[in-house]
Amino acid sequence: MTEGIEPTSMLSDALVILGAAGLVIPLFARFRITPVIGFILIGVAVGPFGLGRLVPEVPWLGYVTIAHAEALEPFAEFGIVLLLFGIGLELSFKRLAAMRSLIFRMGPMELFGSAALIALGLMALGNSPPTALALGLALSLSSTALVLRIVRADTQVGRTALGTLLFEDIAIVPIIFLLGAMGRGDQTTDLHTFLTTLGTGALVVAVLILFGRTLLPYLFAQAARTKSSEIFLAASLLVVIAASLATAAVGLSPIVGALVAGLMIAETEFHGEVEGMIDPFKGLALGVFLITIGMSLNLEVLWQRTWDISVALALVLVIKAAVTSAILRLGGLRTAPAIEAGVLLASPSETTLIVLTSAVSVNLINPDAAQFWQIVTALGLTITPLLARLGRKVASRISSGDDGMIDDGDGPRVIIVGAGRVGRLVADMLVTHERSYVAVDADADLTERARRMGYLAIFGDAGRADVLRRLGVERAPAVVLTMDQPVLAERLVAKLRDEFPELLIVARARDVAHAASLYRAGASHAVPETLEASLQLSEAVLTDIGVAMGPVIASIHEKRDEFRVEIEREGALDYRPKLRTGPTGD
Repeated sequence: MTEGIEPTSMLSDALVILGAAGLVIPLFARFRITPVIGFILIGVAVGPFGLGRLVPEVPWLGYVTIAHAEALEPFAEFGIVLLLFGIGLELSFKRLAAMRSLIFRMGPMELFGSAALIALGLMALGNSPPTALALGLALSLSSTALVLRIVRADTQVGRTALGTLLFEDIAIVPIIFLLGAMGRGDQTTDLHTFLTTLGTGALVVAVLILFGRTLLPYLFAQAARTKSSEIFLAASLLVVIAASLATAAVGLSPIVGALVAGLMIAETEFHGEVEGMIDPFKGLALGVFLITIGMSLNLEVLWQRTWDISVALALVLVIKAAVTSAILRLGGLRTAPAIEAGVLLASPSETTLIVLTSAVSVNLINPDAAQFWQIVTALGLTITPLLARLGRKVASRISSGDDGMIDDGDGPRVIIVGAGRVGRLVADMLVTHERSYVAVDADADLTERARRMGYLAIFGDAGRADVLRRLGVERAPAVVLTMDQPVLAERLVAKLRDEFPELLIVARARDVAHAASLYRAGASHAVPETLEASLQLSEAVLTDIGVAMGPVIASIHEKRDEFRVEIEREGALDYRPKLRTGPTGD
């Protein structure tokens, strides 16, 4: 009976994927290994070149392996579609217009500059010009799916990456048509077909935008009135799938339609609700895509050609990082974010695999060479999170050198985390009372703006221990957290309290509940924005209607103390952190 066991393919594949998401990935997280690498390694292990090849000898392995990678490809493609839909939700037509220089000036220079250098190198190694150009265009693409999961789109590096990646996504269709025109087989294409597809695609996108602006608010309003999350989710998926199918039907990539759908919904008041509902599906579908990348790694070929593959990958990474960094620097970006973005965008892309397949179909690349470069691409995708870390570390070193990080000889000063409006106000008060400070912010734009206004601000991620230590946190009278990111603030408070038990930590809280959470994490003081705004309003009205200033201030202080006791009680504090008695300002 054992020989007759034939596991149901769909169910066994679902078992592997959900097992990876629910069991294995948390294990990787425990050891601080990014889920991106985790999913890819799982794909290697359970794919046809891993345990899957043992299924004929050990049939029960069929229940925990995926023997047919092509069965997952539709789900992987849907993951990319949902990812681009999510990116569109975070944008708007106004913001996209503001990024036109990055998209249509920096994007082409980065893509074609990298492609030209890679193609020249391949020609020097003996490849024909058409083959070298096809490989150069394929390898010069960068991973939208991974990069935008690693870096936030609201940072300078994130915006820069988004601009170049959007151009690359738009350029995929012209690249595939170009390869078809250069092809040496039967599947060539001509200029008329190319121009017809672009014209039809532009018309479809215009129609989608027109219908989206007129019909989507009505559609989502009706879905919202049902008070059914299932119907709201169905409406969201209907929009993204319909838009993707519309662009795919005229020869454009489905991800173009997904991006347009996201942009259209971003213009409505329902975009936040849609984003929250789509996010879990987006993450799981992206995991499926990453598993398929791991499954494409032929371990036997990788073992036999380890040196060749390593050298090829290293050259691609160096060329792309150097070209991208140089172009962004010449375009006006500061050195640190330009290098960080260049290193982040150095890996090949999931769309590289699509372009390689197209090149094989028109005989520009032979199948053996395509398999070699597919392995290079898969390895590049695997190390993308490591490249992101390397880029941040290099940018931090450059910023610390340029911005004057303090050395061991400097005296103690208050560290302000956040160089925005609240952080600058705290700095003003410290200067008024002759106290030293330094502000640190991971947003290069905010840091640059603060420096132009005369504040002592540096670029750096305060969540990293090495940044705060270089700022002298062990000698600091206090650390003031001013960022409007509740979860990040709680994590940083807990981390600081664990490493520095006597440190005075003052944190900005969104409301009373958040203040209680900050106290539980170990904050010395947590100041709710809503409370302080209410007290200031009360002070203004009382003084304006004739109440003496002295009693008003006394009552404000009394009410503030009452709320503080209430917050501490609500937080159910396990302990009160020992306060440091050094100079902390007036």
